[in-house]
This record gives sequence, C-alpha cells and structure tokens, in this order.
Amino acid sequence: MKKIQAAIIDCGRISVCYADAFSRLSDMVDLTYAVDKDIKRAQNFAEKFGCQYASDLNEIKGKNIDVLHLCLPHYLHAPVAIQAMQAGINVLTEKPISLSLQEADELFRVQQETGMKLGVIFQTRYNKGVEKLKEMISRGDFGKILTARSYLTWNRPQNYYSQSTWKGTWDKEGGGVLIDQAIHSVDRVRYILDSDVEWIEGSIHNYGHPYVSVEDTANAALMFKNGCLYNLYACNIYGIDSPISIEFIGEKGRCGLIQDMGFYELDGTYAEIRNTYETTNVGPDYWGSSHHLQIRDFYQSVLNDTPVRVDCIEGKKTLEIIKGIYLSSCKNKRITLPFEDVCYNDLNTI
Repeated sequence: MKKIQAAIIDCGRISVCYADAFSRLSDMVDLTYAVDKDIKRAQNFAEKFGCQYASDLNEIKGKNIDVLHLCLPHYLHAPVAIQAMQAGINVLTEKPISLSLQEADELFRVQQETGMKLGVIFQTRYNKGVEKLKEMISRGDFGKILTARSYLTWNRPQNYYSQSTWKGTWDKEGGGVLIDQAIHSVDRVRYILDSDVEWIEGSIHNYGHPYVSVEDTANAALMFKNGCLYNLYACNIYGIDSPISIEFIGEKGRCGLIQDMGFYELDGTYAEIRNTYETTNVGPDYWGSSHHLQIRDFYQSVLNDTPVRVDCIEGKKTLEIIKGIYLSSCKNKRITLPFEDVCYNDLNTI
C-alpha cells in the first residue's frame, strides 16, 4: 500500500499528539518534514522520525508531500491551508477551521477549485461514547430530543497567556474560552444531534483575566432546527480542569458524556459506554485520546479518494455557532442564522 508522505508545521504543545499518531500509524505514513519557525524545535521533532526539518513552509515547496498537518496559531490556519492546497497538498488542520466565516468560505472555494482534501481536527467525535450516542439518538431510542446542555469549567492561569504571543487576542486567537476550549463541546453536541441551528442568544464576559481582552466566561441558548433547545456554559476561571459534562434529555430517556465516558438511562436502566478504542496517554486528559483515529481516517480518505468526514463544511458549521454567540453578545440580541460575521473591533469593546 502506498504510504502517505506527511509534513507537520508548528512543533509546539499539541505536536505530542501527532508524534504519537505518526508512531502508531507507521504502516500508513512517513513523516517527511517537520517545520517550525523555531528551527531547534523543528529539529528536535524531526530527530524522532529521522526526517528533514525546516523553518519556513516555503522551504518545502515542490517536495513530495501528500498531507500537511497544521498545528499553527488560529489566525494562520486559513492562509496556510490555502497556500498548501494551491501547491497540491492535502491539509488537516487543528480547530478552528479559520477565524471568520468569510475565511471558511474561501477555504471551501479553494478546496473545490484544487480538488485537495481539507479536514478539521475535532478528535472528540471519534470517542466510542460519542459514536454510540449519535447512533442511539439517530435511531430514535430516546424519542425526540427536547433539550441539551454542555458544561465546561476549567482553569487557565496567567502564564497560559503570558507564555504565548497569540493566546488571549481577538485578532490572532479569535476569542477565548469559547473558540479555544468549549468549541469541542459545541461540536460534539451539534454532531450528535445532526441538526443545524436556527437561532442563538448568548453573552460573554471577562471576570478573572484582566490582562487579556477575550472572554473567560460564556453562556448561551441555541435552538436547533430539530426542536432541541441547547444551553451551554463555559469558563476557564475555575480552580481545576473539571470533567466536561454533556447531557441530552429526550421524551423517553436521557444520555450524555462525562469527559470521554458515555452514559444513558433508558427504560429504567442506566448504562455506561466505556471507550473501547486504543487510547493514548499523551498530553492533558481533556485533549482526548482520539487524534490518531481521526488522522488515520483522513489518511484513508486521501489514499482511497473518499469524502473527508470532518470537512470544511463541518468545520464552518461549528465555527458559526461560536461566532454567533460572540455576535449575540456584541449586539445584545438573538441572532438568527445565517448572519454577517462579527468584526474584531466590535468585540474589543465588550
């Protein structure tokens, strides 16, 4: 079988998940290049795999690369992905797909124009509990889903921001706890419900991080077109990273997730869904253990020329919820989808 020739750009914090995936998927992939503006960091990563390294993406243009993994700051996702696809390289980027909905639309246009594959990392979709609950809800086991909620209470201290040149900024990160941490919870709820959003009403606040301009707390209510009312709360001013809680209430029962463990209560029976997939122990627990599963899935779509499961359209739909909450807070009103994207100047005044 032909092996994927891959490159990774930015060998920072999240790259440990990719190092683990490249090792696990060695029968599918050869890492060709590690790229980082900090050349020493690129070299250290490359040494693990005996590959070449570079400090700039332009240095690897014209090389035999099938897939580029983007682990860059949020504001670079769209421009670098466009550059790579126009150079004939398939792209798998970390979330979010972009900072704006307009950028997401441009990514889709370039993807269609070039025929390259474009995927967005939402690895928590590949958790066994998520897949089982999606199957049960789709089958109607719980009847109509009436309400849903997600609850995230984590901690991000001052050094989390002070050690970064882009975290905690509207123009480079695109927001705070919503776009950086809670986006995975939002994506799982939307994915499991398999429904688009009708309206969004929410608010964001900065209660405990006066040294950054973005939000550290957010709450919102969203109405899905299938009639489910979704309430979310997220903050990163709690004392620890508590397990994420997601719950769905249906006509016939309830189900949900506590971090990576699924559960359901149906016909008087309570059951848990443990993750039976091969897991990893790299990075914090809240990163999940499924990066390698989504990366393998993306490689298969490249090798077999099949559709990407978490593609540009999926990435935009989740981003649209995040941006809708920001816009609702900025305008202090309910937002009906679709809408015009919110600008950073407006958000900086919150």
